[in-house]
Amino acid sequence: MLQRKGGFSSTVCSYAPLSSLNLQWINTISSAILMLASGTSIQKPFLVPIFALQAPASIISWIKGEYGVWTAFLALLISLFFHIPGELELPFNALLLVLVAPYQILNLRGKLEGIILSLTIAGYLAFQHFSRAGSLRKAFDQGSIIATICMICVLTVPCLLLIGC
Repeated sequence: MLQRKGGFSSTVCSYAPLSSLNLQWINTISSAILMLASGTSIQKPFLVPIFALQAPASIISWIKGEYGVWTAFLALLISLFFHIPGELELPFNALLLVLVAPYQILNLRGKLEGIILSLTIAGYLAFQHFSRAGSLRKAFDQGSIIATICMICVLTVPCLLLIGC
């Protein structure tokens, strides 16, 4: 505590680059990269709920707004007439999941329950990634270094958010 002339004033230690909004952006970008990455053997559909639970409010409001509805409509229209590659199917599913998710599910975002759920899914995915790679050293091989860094980010962000709660 700092003492001033008028009394006591408490200070809060905070490191601005690790704010909860920045952590949400790191998790969102990392999960999007993992959806498109080929250097991992995780079950990628589990990334969709992590994206929905940890994305910043600006992305969620964009998806639930008019632009998101039009984007989902055009993506659905394109998928009816053309083949969508598997790499683009998961981001489309994430868009649809957030778009049609009920309020009660999206209300978990930023709360302790949502962070614990995200941490549980991220822990399972990290276990898959590192156990299937064989060792920690093999997980950082040239073909999977980006996937490994993103997996570490997806795992550590809910831990940091949990500490901040």
